[in-house]
Amino acid sequence: MQKMFQSPRISIIVLLVFCTISCTKKYTTIDPITEMPLYFPSTTSEVWDHIPASYLGWKEPILNNLYTYLESKGTKAFIVLKNGKLVIEKYFGGFGITDNWYWASAGKTMTAFLVGIAEQEGKLKLQQRSSLFLGTGWTSLPAAQEDQITIEHQLTMTTGLDDGITDADCTLPQYLKYKASPGSRWAYHNAPYTLLDKVIEAATGQSFNQYFSTHIKNVIGMNGIWAKEGYNNVYYSNARSMARFGLLLLAGGKWNRTAVLGDTSYIRKQVNSSQPLNPSYGYLTWLNGKGNYMLPTLQTIFRTNLIPNAPADLFAALGKNDQKLYVVPSEKLVIIRMGESANQPTQALSSFDNELWGLLKDAGVF
Repeated sequence: MQKMFQSPRISIIVLLVFCTISCTKKYTTIDPITEMPLYFPSTTSEVWDHIPASYLGWKEPILNNLYTYLESKGTKAFIVLKNGKLVIEKYFGGFGITDNWYWASAGKTMTAFLVGIAEQEGKLKLQQRSSLFLGTGWTSLPAAQEDQITIEHQLTMTTGLDDGITDADCTLPQYLKYKASPGSRWAYHNAPYTLLDKVIEAATGQSFNQYFSTHIKNVIGMNGIWAKEGYNNVYYSNARSMARFGLLLLAGGKWNRTAVLGDTSYIRKQVNSSQPLNPSYGYLTWLNGKGNYMLPTLQTIFRTNLIPNAPADLFAALGKNDQKLYVVPSEKLVIIRMGESANQPTQALSSFDNELWGLLKDAGVF
């Protein structure tokens, strides 16, 4: 009789122990920050909610080493958002929260986003030939060849125009020469990209700055302006404005309840491989985790991920002299770096990217 009564008791104890273990596991593996909806800061004030790094379990001693490293590399501003909230905001060398800095080619990703808005509004289509907006003779090619170049070719760096000329920034027709058939060659070429500004202006009937301000800048509370520098059009803003745009990308084109770019198909194309030649490039946006990549000025294929130390789903806006805007959807991270060149002058990727993400990994940021 004693054994008969012990069995249910043992079963109940085992059940309670199992429940305790499984329940504890259930609640300790949920990140209370990432499980929350994305936070969006005010567009009319500087108020921006913070999360202490210690609350997230990030390792403070390694973060301190990270700050020392960043300062030694000429960094002026460094921001980390988790789920939209500020975790890290550091400024170096007298640079401050209201100071502006250039985005360099990191601004390309904003241009691509603006093209998506123009298409959404029915102002243009990616498959339309560029000459419809730039006019016949925008290159030195015969009209039949020129008409093969589309807006999408400009977005994907596959126009086939020669990037090996003396001035690859020059947008004058005599500098835009045939190298290969559109879509058959990937080459990082500034001039065809820069001419997207004129495509947008012709399609919308507004200046590039005006269309950008109305459809992105004012909607998400950015500061800054596009400024002509030679043939290039370069964006200047404070670091928080770059972080705001990163948050917009993280949110899939939405700002709080506002669909800034509601075409989810376009957003997916922007942050995924846009062509097979360089799978690490979307619509003017760099992509990690694709297994191989190409770099500006080179036709070499590197058989590895763009940033091996970073999460595979990272995508980024990268600019000369290590201007960085990284977005990691799986971790709900946005990371901004502005400053002088960390190593040597570069058009996009440098060894700084992998070193930085190694330190972030060691600190438990992901």
